[in-house]
Amino acid sequence: MNTEAPSSAPVSSTSSRTRVETALRTLGMPADIVEFGTLTRTSAEAAAAIGCEVAQIAKSVVFRGKTSDACVVVIASGADRIDEKKLAAEIGEKVGRADADFVRRRTGFAIGGVAPVGHAGEVTLLVDRALWALDPIWAAAGTPNAVFRLSADDLHRIPGIRVVDVRQI
Repeated sequence: MNTEAPSSAPVSSTSSRTRVETALRTLGMPADIVEFGTLTRTSAEAAAAIGCEVAQIAKSVVFRGKTSDACVVVIASGADRIDEKKLAAEIGEKVGRADADFVRRRTGFAIGGVAPVGHAGEVTLLVDRALWALDPIWAAAGTPNAVFRLSADDLHRIPGIRVVDVRQI
């Protein structure tokens, strides 16, 4: 769980990318961010730009706790869907997809650029177990056209991250 204070100021793509780069370096993770001239906000767009399989995209899906209003970020394979019932069982409350304003306010990132690190506010961070079958993986780096390469094992370096089984079968 990230415990940085939320930022009320608008977040620029440059500061978002820099926040991700700083967080990666602090955690001892690879910080080689690649920017594309085209959008990589969906798993398919990112895979096409990178030249990898859609499954290798570590997408970040943001949910909102229906009771607590908690921000829950699930990192999963780009080829998988999240089972909201399994997710609700994991966190102890029903969830709904977060809208763009909620995502920006709580993570500091725009939809399509939500990274697994560098969040501007407190989030519950979960990673789906199925991601460990893939290597390498690619994750958003704070903007809708930037990514970074890592291994699933690198995700264990993120404080508070929890491995769960929330993939829809």
